[in-house]
Amino acid sequence: MTGYYTLRETEKAVGERLGGLEIDVEAMMALSNLHRTALVVRNHFEQSVLRDVDLSWTGFVVLWVVWIWGDIETRHVAEESGISKGTLTGVARTLANRGLLTRTTPADDRRLSVLSLTDRGKALMTELFPRFNAEEIYSLEGLSQRRIAELTRVLRHMLNHFEQTSTARQAEVRQEVQSSTLPNLATGA
Repeated sequence: MTGYYTLRETEKAVGERLGGLEIDVEAMMALSNLHRTALVVRNHFEQSVLRDVDLSWTGFVVLWVVWIWGDIETRHVAEESGISKGTLTGVARTLANRGLLTRTTPADDRRLSVLSLTDRGKALMTELFPRFNAEEIYSLEGLSQRRIAELTRVLRHMLNHFEQTSTARQAEVRQEVQSSTLPNLATGA
């Protein structure tokens, strides 16, 4: 089960609620399934391989980014991890308190902060990542190598599409919403 309701129950309820609206059901179902799958995978990893080392998904991703890129500015860690700088502050503090990374301020630019893995952090990632990868393999069980490659191509296509067009599309959608009759929840209007 992926949540309180099964996938079938959810799809039935969505179909009943959205019947009559002019929507692209296939697009909705594709992204709904992508979202649900991402949540299930994240939960599985947190409850299996990350649990015994007491790491959250976000904590692992921050360690991964710093492990892969080496000494790296916090703003880049936040961006690569898909979290806000404020969220990173708390995560980095927790990881530093556990002796897994350090935060330094370069002498030539006191406005910047740089994260680095400690020897303990490097040792953890070196031992943990093969176990993490075993769960990646488990997550794709039943898919042929051809289908895994196809899935990778489709997801990369989506990522490239967003990298190339997302900023302009966000501005366009915000403009449409501002000129619509949708209520502004921030102002109450």
